[in-house]
Amino acid sequence: MIRVLLSEGDPIRLGFLQALLRDGGLRPLLLDAHISAVEGRIGAFPQRLAVPEEEELAAIRILREAGEWTER
Repeated sequence: MIRVLLSEGDPIRLGFLQALLRDGGLRPLLLDAHISAVEGRIGAFPQRLAVPEEEELAAIRILREAGEWTER
């Protein structure tokens, strides 16, 4: 199973968040990238950042430490 951490329309921020998670040894997944590309990146369809279920708590910790996590 995977856990969605957040939805984001800014591709630069998504790249930064993915890099943070990868640097922490995690395996982030970017969902909805194809629909976002089809709609021309106008922001109508945000992409979702997810991780495998067993990495969810570590991902939240990494994002929180970087000041990039907001409680749901």
